[in-house]
Amino acid sequence: MSGIPQELGGSVAVVTGASRGIGKGIALELGAAGATVFVTGRTATPGRLPGTVHGTAAEIDAAGGVGIPFVCDHRDDDAVQRLFERVRDEYGRLDVLVNNVYNAPAAARWLGKPFWEVPPTAWDETFDVGVRSHYAAAVFAAPLLIESHGLIVNISSPGARRYMHNAVYGVAKTALDRLTADLAHDLTDSAVTVVSLWPGIVNTELLQMVPADAEGRRLVTLPGEGTYDLEAAESPRFPGRAVVALATDPARRERTGTAWRVADLADHYGFTDVDGRVPRQS
Repeated sequence: MSGIPQELGGSVAVVTGASRGIGKGIALELGAAGATVFVTGRTATPGRLPGTVHGTAAEIDAAGGVGIPFVCDHRDDDAVQRLFERVRDEYGRLDVLVNNVYNAPAAARWLGKPFWEVPPTAWDETFDVGVRSHYAAAVFAAPLLIESHGLIVNISSPGARRYMHNAVYGVAKTALDRLTADLAHDLTDSAVTVVSLWPGIVNTELLQMVPADAEGRRLVTLPGEGTYDLEAAESPRFPGRAVVALATDPARRERTGTAWRVADLADHYGFTDVDGRVPRQS
């Protein structure tokens, strides 16, 4: 674990959108640190992209934690409420909520497009699953987290501060970081910590579909932003190590209400990615 202590035995976490990608990486790291992890997502059977909630849960078990799959569409408030009722009924506590669910394949259609080429429906797709879904999960999780002095991590992006991908993406990430700040404000009198986490470019299953060029390099070009070598990207487990570091930090509340880059947290806490690097692409 490169310096991250194994101190989450007995802790309970919920990671939304953890069938694959960043959510899966975070869920696996929490499991490897000994946590019981509820894994949510819509994917119960393999599709075009690999990964299911059941597969992630099984990998958590293999890593030393307890994985619990929960098939859930995060646009369905009743289903989300049932998730946290189950957490209370079965475990009586919740220590970590990671709001990660996001419709990345849908968002990929509009990368690099000027706003007049991005239809209004893209706004709804981005905000419903990626902002509103995070708010709804926090609403239902809050009573449990207040009792346990827990941690909320909202997976955001540097797109909250600078132009990335398109106008809708940037506005959504800015809204998410504002949500982090305002949730933290409302929780001032509790011991709950709320942070936004900014991964860099993450080599998810979606990006792993990018073919190699004639020189064997896997390059992705983001219009107006640059070309990136995916071999230098973060693994999905790198942000997971940031979440574990926060969850095991008794002084984490000093960070509440603010956004943090994964690489900066790696420098502070002393963890690395799975290959020993501290990736800095963003």
